[in-house]
Amino acid sequence: MIIAILLASIKAIVIMLVVFVFAALLSWIERRLLGLWQDRYGPNRVGPFGCLQLAADMIKMFFKEDWIPPFADKLIFTIAPLISICTLLIAFSIVPITPNWGVASHTSIGLLFFLAMAGIAVYAVLFGGWSSNNKFALLGAVRASAQTVSYEVFLGLALMGVVLQAGSFNMNDIVNAQRGLWFVVPQFFGFCLFCIAGVAVTHRFPFDQPEAEQDLADGYHIEYSGLKWGMFFVGEYVGIVLISSLITVLFFGGWHGPVLPGIVWFVLKTLFFVMMFILIRAALPRPRYDQVMLFGWKFCLPLSLINLLVTGFFVLLAQGA
Repeated sequence: MIIAILLASIKAIVIMLVVFVFAALLSWIERRLLGLWQDRYGPNRVGPFGCLQLAADMIKMFFKEDWIPPFADKLIFTIAPLISICTLLIAFSIVPITPNWGVASHTSIGLLFFLAMAGIAVYAVLFGGWSSNNKFALLGAVRASAQTVSYEVFLGLALMGVVLQAGSFNMNDIVNAQRGLWFVVPQFFGFCLFCIAGVAVTHRFPFDQPEAEQDLADGYHIEYSGLKWGMFFVGEYVGIVLISSLITVLFFGGWHGPVLPGIVWFVLKTLFFVMMFILIRAALPRPRYDQVMLFGWKFCLPLSLINLLVTGFFVLLAQGA
């Protein structure tokens, strides 16, 4: 019993460390890829091909003054970035990497746990913006909260089609239900809606209005610096890895694939969607905030409801009801 607990703890620590380190490395990978696609140099001064740029950034971040504005609410200001990164790392615990590698992937409330953590993550942004006592930060926090709550509505509804087809909230059951056919085929609209909502919830281009530099000078984390700002920064990349992993697990069969080991398939599929996140940032312009909200409520929400109703109809039809 003790050995089993120790092994589970070691697995959890290894998975969390890998996710955290990869998320930090993504900041360098993203800049290199953006440079390649936009026909310009990316980071290329520190080490071969700029590969030590991350180390230089981390040294700068660690030694920068950890300043808290005198007009800020110090307690809330300090815990906001902690909530931001911890909720996303904890949410990753329900992701099954292989049948035997996952922290809490066997739990029967896996998908519900992810939705709960996504809901708590909103408070990090809200706390950061409010406690900064800055008009731009507060406006960014209000934008982020309204946007996240709006897009989480149809993010959850888009996943209910997968739950209906798999008959379970358990992530392992959902992956095993895709042995014959990946859910991206029968749940194509659910897949598209989940991708859109995933980009919006992580506040990535073209849904980065809460921290738009031109409008709000970085929005809710305008007063942050040093390690606290770094936690918000890395948290955004942890969010990208989390959403990419969930797309792999929920719509593309998780670790299932021919010839190669399961973990290789999981990593390859996840990397593909991480690259798509970066490509979207490079290719799409930023719409106005009112257009983002109208798109969510007037197009995505009705489409997610129609997708859920049609899926329910065919599931009942298959059961002979």
